[in-house]
Amino acid sequence: MIVVTGAAGFIGSCLISYLNQNNFKAIIAVDDFSKLDKKNNYQNKNIQEFVERNVFFEWLDKNYKQVEFIFHIGARTDTTEFNIEIFNELNLDYTKKVWKSCIDYQIPLVYASSAATYGNGENGYDDDESKINQLVPLNPYGDSKNDFDKWALAQKEQPFFWAGLKFFNVYGPNEFHKNRMASVIWHAFQQIQKTGKMNLFRSHHPDFRDGEQMRDFVYVKDVIKVCYFLMHHRKNSGIYNLGSGKARTFLDLVKNTFKAMNIEESISFIDTPLDIRDKYQYFTEANMQKLTDIGYKEGFYSLEEGIDDYVKNYLLPYQYF
Repeated sequence: MIVVTGAAGFIGSCLISYLNQNNFKAIIAVDDFSKLDKKNNYQNKNIQEFVERNVFFEWLDKNYKQVEFIFHIGARTDTTEFNIEIFNELNLDYTKKVWKSCIDYQIPLVYASSAATYGNGENGYDDDESKINQLVPLNPYGDSKNDFDKWALAQKEQPFFWAGLKFFNVYGPNEFHKNRMASVIWHAFQQIQKTGKMNLFRSHHPDFRDGEQMRDFVYVKDVIKVCYFLMHHRKNSGIYNLGSGKARTFLDLVKNTFKAMNIEESISFIDTPLDIRDKYQYFTEANMQKLTDIGYKEGFYSLEEGIDDYVKNYLLPYQYF
């Protein structure tokens, strides 16, 4: 059995699809399944058992002998949430319990970290574990992910294999439910479809012109391939970046969305909302050397390729992966 937490969410549900495609059918889906807006993400997948996240550890105590691997993808991911207790409960304390269970029951673990740990990038975007204590995230979400990374590295007892993946700006199918926290591509598609136009955030940083803020956008199909690789690799434990390795501008993103939708470009700029303006990342780019050094040889979708696939095969026909 393979456990996937966050199974009803964006990345978790895509991972289950990919596991199913590769003939893994004994999937244990862990999440809060009371949120019906996520139901389409998982309802047509091969899942052996649904386990509510608040009883997962009781379930694991009874079934650990059958568990081959745990993907702990579930987390509170709202970067506009400032209630630290929520992050402590769901992102920090819960993940510590997963970690300790993996030690007790000798289960390999991949968990979701985040590029939000890098803050404004003053220390670069290298997944060098010796630099993690120097990172200064810009919000409580980033703090919670960085706090766990630091805690994990400090542990004398560790699962026999573990990997923390610093997801950069992931986009792709199965994010219909995410609303404000969905990818910029999802928002662009929705806005263009309704109005024929797209508003981008104006730059409030002197080094970046409007629309030329840059992020490392990574297609979810690449993210789940890396997860699958690590499930079989099971050595070289540590923390790894997971982006495309190539920063691209928001203008690039929107122009390619218009192109995939076959609609003429119409782009304007609005002020970045005040509640996120001083916590806004203007540049991110994953150094992916560490992952390639341990043997990951698959290529990554370019932004053009990823947007074309996402828009034409999922957004326009309203299909799930």
